[in-house]
Amino acid sequence: MKVTTAALPLLPLFQRLLPGLPGLPGLPGLPAVPGLPDLAGLPGRLTGLSLTLLKASALEAAILAGHLLLYPSGIIQERRPAQVPRPTDDRDPQPSPPPPRLPAPVSPPVVLVHGFIDNRSVFLLLRRRSLAQHGRHEIESLNYSPLTCDIRTAAELLGRHIEEICERTGSERVDVVGHSLGGLIARYYVQRLGGDLRVRTLVTLGTPHSGTKVVPLANAHPIVRQMRPGSAVIEELTWPAPGCRTRFVSFWSDLDRVMDPLETACLDHPDLSVENVRVSGIGHLALPVHPTVATGIRQALDTAGPETAEETGTETGKRSGGLTVA
Repeated sequence: MKVTTAALPLLPLFQRLLPGLPGLPGLPGLPAVPGLPDLAGLPGRLTGLSLTLLKASALEAAILAGHLLLYPSGIIQERRPAQVPRPTDDRDPQPSPPPPRLPAPVSPPVVLVHGFIDNRSVFLLLRRRSLAQHGRHEIESLNYSPLTCDIRTAAELLGRHIEEICERTGSERVDVVGHSLGGLIARYYVQRLGGDLRVRTLVTLGTPHSGTKVVPLANAHPIVRQMRPGSAVIEELTWPAPGCRTRFVSFWSDLDRVMDPLETACLDHPDLSVENVRVSGIGHLALPVHPTVATGIRQALDTAGPETAEETGTETGKRSGGLTVA
């Protein structure tokens, strides 16, 4: 599960309390370990510690604990609606007509794409409390294997999944919400594999659009190396994407320690229609869970964006917004 990032929710708190990490602090009354911080000044640091940081760290820890409990429930790929079998008659040489497609829904289906070494359980609250209760009835999650070693391969899998959804529902387009790595996979599908024909709006949550430098030891995993600044995949996403039909909304948090630097979760591309939304007061794990962010996601999906800059007569550009979580 969260093997390499399990301690990250509390990292900003530890860094403020114990400057000079990594290391183990000495205890009061005992000899301090040379080169490592001492706890003698801890009370003073606690006094000046940001209440927002304390709340965010406690929330991240609680979300991590809850998600570890829910993780097994999301390991298995969710069940797809059964296809209606085509009737056959051995006496009739003419094939039976295919069953009628379902009428296109008022709102496009929503596809949820999880992050690194995670699964669809991370979207449980977003799916039930924010989307389903507000009229989004076609919601599906994509589980890709934690053994997936290439963002391009995962993007192709997402494309096949979206094509199947469109065929089954009769919808021409879908909306996509991607958390962390999931947002990068969806963006690659949109920009590099022609997915802008199918994806109306792509919402990313804490996605390293420019690459993240966090947890260098995780480089043993190939897909982590692809999320590093300057990787071939990150470079491909900077290439021109003229006429891209997809609208992008990128939520990024000022306390997201999985993003290094923080601004890597902002999307900046001259050919894309982008709205960057800064979230203040929560960390990486809380982005797909917190009700305030969930409301922002739903509003982003419910706001119709331009199909292309040429069709609307406006320039493709970047907007900014903000959410403050108390």
